[in-house]
Amino acid sequence: MTDSTAPGDQAQQQPDEETLALAHTLFDAARNGETELLRSYLNAGAPATLTNSAGDSLLMLAAYHGFAETVQLILHHGGDANAANDRGQTPLAGAVFKGYSDVARVLLDAGADPDAGTPSARAAAQMFARADILELLG
Repeated sequence: MTDSTAPGDQAQQQPDEETLALAHTLFDAARNGETELLRSYLNAGAPATLTNSAGDSLLMLAAYHGFAETVQLILHHGGDANAANDRGQTPLAGAVFKGYSDVARVLLDAGADPDAGTPSARAAAQMFARADILELLG
């Protein structure tokens, strides 16, 4: 097997400072529930499936921090309700871990699988005695 990437091509593949700054803005907007700011970027074509170096998507960050409206926005723009990060955690499991039943409901309505990921959302709900969310999971 050979590497078809020439040494000079790798430098071109690295994001420039402006791109990195934009990515940080998007991740911060998702993490902080800045729905309108994020909406403007997503409407302009920013990818709803963007992930950081840990594999956390915009959706994962919004879900983990409890922003149901932001989660809904990202899903509307193509975010994947079942996309796991590098540790195998899904947005639904993150919301369950933190006890955000409103976020869990939005994700479930979008088709999130309560048994996906490690640990799964169902396992997290059982582990942390989230009876209200266990009821949502069915």
